[in-house]
Amino acid sequence: MSAQLKRREFIGLLGGAAAAWPLAARAQRPDGTRRIGVLMNLAADDPESQARLMAFVQSLQQLGWTDGHNVHIETRWAAADADRFRKYAAEFAALAPDVILASGSSSVGPLLQATHAVPIVFVNVPDPVDAGFVHSLARPGGNATGFSVFEYGIGSKWLELLKEIAPSVTRVAVLRDPSFAAGIGQLAAMQAVASSLRMELTPIDVRQPGEIERGITEFARAANGGLIAPASPSQGTHRKLIITLATRHRLPAVYPFRYMVTDGGLISYGPDITDQYRRAAGYVDRILKGKKPADLPVQEPVKYELAINLKTARALGLEIPPTLLARADEVIE
Repeated sequence: MSAQLKRREFIGLLGGAAAAWPLAARAQRPDGTRRIGVLMNLAADDPESQARLMAFVQSLQQLGWTDGHNVHIETRWAAADADRFRKYAAEFAALAPDVILASGSSSVGPLLQATHAVPIVFVNVPDPVDAGFVHSLARPGGNATGFSVFEYGIGSKWLELLKEIAPSVTRVAVLRDPSFAAGIGQLAAMQAVASSLRMELTPIDVRQPGEIERGITEFARAANGGLIAPASPSQGTHRKLIITLATRHRLPAVYPFRYMVTDGGLISYGPDITDQYRRAAGYVDRILKGKKPADLPVQEPVKYELAINLKTARALGLEIPPTLLARADEVIE
């Protein structure tokens, strides 16, 4: 069986039709089957999105929950589209599953606006306290809990890494999605340290491919440029275009996650996102067994990964400092 066919079957298995669920309050079906909603922030045909969802489903199986047997998983892929996030959040509020897995801040915000009753387990969310999703990490206090991806302050670390890997960089394009609230906090963290690193920041919008290409191309016309790609659904969705443009215009770039370096990016620093989906299955299991989100503390990353792509470094004419290579968790040849 081809990998493409397997992916189609996997998407079909988890996608389902919304009509399969009655518009009723949360409850077990007569046959005892439980219901889980999943709102993903990337596209259905994105290999990274599929890997994350597969990790969640497999971990659920290890805990005794099998889709189509004792649980029904209903999945929606918003593909970084704000209208889709709102639409699917409203759908899930009406469908009233036992619990919803929410991927990213762009999923959590609309879901919390749509329902205060359905339990929500989130993953890949920067600073959920500052975002207003929970009262505190130790005591979330509402109907949502989950796994924080990092605090906004990681933006300063990305700038420091860029300066370390490319000391000549003095101008930095910071990709941002104006509709993504967490992007404001990440940019502010970078602005706080930019002057001390002798760097000037230039925000570039990343909502549509056209504005990404125009923004990066215009920025690259001047010398000594570099690029930071903070975490956002739009950045994740358009990552291959961003990576291609950064290489074409010889812009050293720092990304938040390892899979972007695997896709050809220069360097990344951030947590293992797929692992958050595995761990989220444990919280979903506990909620299905009667726990309340308010009583489950938000968990922070247990490890940050540094990944470097040497092939990309050579294409950019960069020589990676040995001290940086020694700190790397993964070096792609």
